[in-house]
Amino acid sequence: MSRGGSASRILGVDIGGTHLKAGVVDTKGKLLADKVHVPTPYPNTPDVMLRALVDLVAPLKGYDRISIGFPGVVRDGKVLTAPHYDMAAWAGFPLAAELAKRLGGHPAKLINDAEMQGLYVIKGRGLELVLTLGTGAGTALFLDGKLAPHLELAHHPIHKKKTYNDYVGDKALKKIGKKRWNKRVRKTIGILYALLFYDHLFIGGGNSAHIEGGLPDTITLVSNDAGIEGGAALWRDSE
Repeated sequence: MSRGGSASRILGVDIGGTHLKAGVVDTKGKLLADKVHVPTPYPNTPDVMLRALVDLVAPLKGYDRISIGFPGVVRDGKVLTAPHYDMAAWAGFPLAAELAKRLGGHPAKLINDAEMQGLYVIKGRGLELVLTLGTGAGTALFLDGKLAPHLELAHHPIHKKKTYNDYVGDKALKKIGKKRWNKRVRKTIGILYALLFYDHLFIGGGNSAHIEGGLPDTITLVSNDAGIEGGAALWRDSE
């Protein structure tokens, strides 16, 4: 699968419920310098987020494209849902255009954060699912290397009244501990397989580091940096 593009240096921005992270990558997604990160500010509105992102990326220089991963439903450069933030303030917000404006006018693209991570880690063969475990649970689905329509499974019920976010998100991990949380993760994996019959599952996000025990060959744990590195793939077909 091609992961490169014509842009020589891409600023990857990974927006999360807990942290904001950024780094400059080459056309293959390789980090060219240490990434930068700060806690996500709350209460979070678009203006608060934009100021935090501008401050965050100030030390990063020399990029000519911007890729943004956002934890919610996004379309055409705009945010449709922001479950971790102020939903009313974020609905319809043109994040790609506004961040581009504040960062010198470089062209910017916006995608769901799990999908941006997936663009870096997938192999491009068969049905591949990405599951990110962080503040909540994110998913992205790819068929033969092509991104499928986004499914916001994070808000779908998985156990009684609990959504995926409630069931395996960060609050659950802290409340019930690693042992019980790992059992929930295993159950979640089984449900996702029964739902999708994926060929391969990639698990990322900050809390993937807490997964214990062996995993089958059809499941791979991936670096949390992939949420930045995948930004290169957004520009691979650009002239």
